[in-house]
Amino acid sequence: MMLASATLILTACTTVVTGAANPANGIRQDVADSELEIFGAVDGDVDRLVRNALADLNAFWGQQFPEVYETDFAPLEGGYYSVDPNDFDPVDYPDTINDDRCLEDLVENVSGNAYYCLAGNDGDVIVYDRTLLEQFMNDYGPFLPAMVIAHEFGHAVQGRVGSSDRMIVSETQADCFAGAWTGWVATDAAEHFNIRAPELDDLIRGLVEFRDPVGEDPDGDSSHGSYFDRTSGFQEGFDDGPTACRDNFEDDRIFTQIEFDPDEEDTTGNATYDDTFAIADSSLGAFWTDVLDNTGVDFSIPELVGFDGDAPACDGQSQEGDIHYCPAANTVSYDESELTQPLHDGIGDYAVVMAVAIPYSLSVLDALDRPIDGGPAVSSAVCLAGWYSSTFADGDIPFEGDNTSSIRPGDIDEAVIFLVEQATRPEVLPEADLSGFQLVDFFRRGFVVGPDACGVEGLDG
Repeated sequence: MMLASATLILTACTTVVTGAANPANGIRQDVADSELEIFGAVDGDVDRLVRNALADLNAFWGQQFPEVYETDFAPLEGGYYSVDPNDFDPVDYPDTINDDRCLEDLVENVSGNAYYCLAGNDGDVIVYDRTLLEQFMNDYGPFLPAMVIAHEFGHAVQGRVGSSDRMIVSETQADCFAGAWTGWVATDAAEHFNIRAPELDDLIRGLVEFRDPVGEDPDGDSSHGSYFDRTSGFQEGFDDGPTACRDNFEDDRIFTQIEFDPDEEDTTGNATYDDTFAIADSSLGAFWTDVLDNTGVDFSIPELVGFDGDAPACDGQSQEGDIHYCPAANTVSYDESELTQPLHDGIGDYAVVMAVAIPYSLSVLDALDRPIDGGPAVSSAVCLAGWYSSTFADGDIPFEGDNTSSIRPGDIDEAVIFLVEQATRPEVLPEADLSGFQLVDFFRRGFVVGPDACGVEGLDG
């Protein structure tokens, strides 16, 4: 979410969204709707969705908060507010709306936003623009607006236990709390909500709309993180639960949101198409040669081979799809017209690097005498591509001579966009049978943890 602080005690969220709707309904049809009170709510799908999400959020934190923080969870005292900025009537709300610190300039503050506010006269509140959440629901399905509310509820958790003064840490921790709740919902534990694998992909797609603008200061007063930062926080909570959210969000947490240098702003940091392949070739070769030399494995750098339409045969056998690793020829091949050129033009240079890094990682698995076919091999390859990307981002690729390059703002986001939007196509990774959510999670684990997360023994991280 593009959240902006209106005051020290108010966290607001705003964005412009595009996307494709998923008609799947995240609200269970076999149980009665919650009757939780939302001030200003109307008889519509959005308020029904939020009411049920809030009921499940209160149940989740009622269970988890004592286990994680060793004290009971105190419910929000000020309540919840639904607002249509285009059709606002104060009569629909309690009289206190006129003098509550959290509800001052309500229409202006909530328009295009959702926010949590700690210091209300009657206690803390969550307020949301229901027209915004309706747009989210139409564009990305029912779980994205629920996640927005779960993020704000994460701020309510912080309001009870404290959080970092560094905005980007606080915001991604709230993403983590939202992910922890979503993971719980995915176990079929929630009374009102459920979520299926396709909805998780819609959710990850929607998160791109909430990232900070590429190249902005990660320590700004309204910084919330890159697409990778926000997705990583969410998936960490989804996978590892609220204890990980409590423990892993300190001021020294590493983020991929970085500022542009002044001379980069005209190009947004993108290399030309031809230079992109030169960078991929030199960086992948230098990284994996260094890694495998340290393990005593004989590694021959594969050749990068572009094609247009018909893939080159491998050991006499035709190949289908847009990217391949051929052990017999020791080549990594890619369809320029169908994949890499559109990736460069539509997403950016690092999406191209990522498309090459995955089959390149299969060549590494081959050198290690590991299987290179099937879903587990693809999972390991995506994870290893995450480790390579992390090393690249840290500036630790051992380039030879004067041949150097570096990660630029937005590059890691481009990898995530490629994984969730393109890598799920059967033409790209036909043997994977993995969702975009899973692919991004494998990449995240390699990026954050290193090779130990990739199911490959003997590599020095």
